[in-house]
Amino acid sequence: MKILLGSHHFFPSTGGIETTSALLAGEFVKLGHEVRVVTQTKGENSFPFPVIRRPGAIELFRQIRWCDIFLQNNISLRTLWPLLFLRRPIFITHQTWITDAQGRVQWQHRLKLFLLRFAKSFAISQAIAQQLPTPSHKIGNPYDDEIFKELQLGDRANTLVFVGRLVSDKGLDILIDALAILRKSGVKTHLTVAGEGPERPRLEKQIADLELQSSVEFVGNQSSLQLAQLLNRHKILVVPSRWREPFGIVALEAIACGCVVVGSDQGGLPEAINSCGITFPNGDARALAGILINLLQNSSQFDSLRTAASSHLARFAKRHVANLYLEAINSAR
Repeated sequence: MKILLGSHHFFPSTGGIETTSALLAGEFVKLGHEVRVVTQTKGENSFPFPVIRRPGAIELFRQIRWCDIFLQNNISLRTLWPLLFLRRPIFITHQTWITDAQGRVQWQHRLKLFLLRFAKSFAISQAIAQQLPTPSHKIGNPYDDEIFKELQLGDRANTLVFVGRLVSDKGLDILIDALAILRKSGVKTHLTVAGEGPERPRLEKQIADLELQSSVEFVGNQSSLQLAQLLNRHKILVVPSRWREPFGIVALEAIACGCVVVGSDQGGLPEAINSCGITFPNGDARALAGILINLLQNSSQFDSLRTAASSHLARFAKRHVANLYLEAINSAR
């Protein structure tokens, strides 16, 4: 089968969509299919499949004419228009809400919602599926189970880790406030922050104002291999997102590396965490602090939350997820 995978963002840009697109394309190739990725992201091509970057109208038309099916990893109007002239099965994976950042539905979102009636939809979580106006097939995002696994690096000397862009939506400031509450309660802990972003100066000032400099370390962006090693040296990943996360690949990666995950309870993040962690109300630093205190002081609870990891992760291994896509695509053609 000739699969054209549309990924508006792709490597070297990093994020959940980029990771999912690369993992699915790679597994489709290993399963014997021809795959091409079309993207608006500039960069070099170092993948076992062609990556067509920023195609013009003629090139995009040519690529869609080549394929047997067009799989869009998140809906993009920019690459849908050739289907007005070429009849190809279109499948769309919904990675996030079809609204603007404030949750409003603008004209472009209405157009996207209208176009869904002509496509087959995949939703990465039940939370996303419930927001779609048409039926969808739920398939969670994959994680790279070859990289993210327990590495037996010895004792997990570090306690808390945060992984993500340093932007307000990701809620690192909420976690910092929770650290201050822990200190007032007499609980000593250490936080490692992996990631970069425009909010870093403000976050560093917050840490200084709370006199937490000795308790927080920024380590910057990490490669996948570096991140796997980092997670293996920590006990608890905290995902304190302010907004409703549609899913949470980083939660799967941390669970695979032996961490317990504590995350906010709206959106699809609880589905990624499942019984391998604990959730708290979005934005509630005091509730987060209470959960962390219990986990840090109760080793039996920590061990209990890790027991379901293998069965939970099996549903999101990259080969398994790729096969779920192919089965659904073949049954719909």
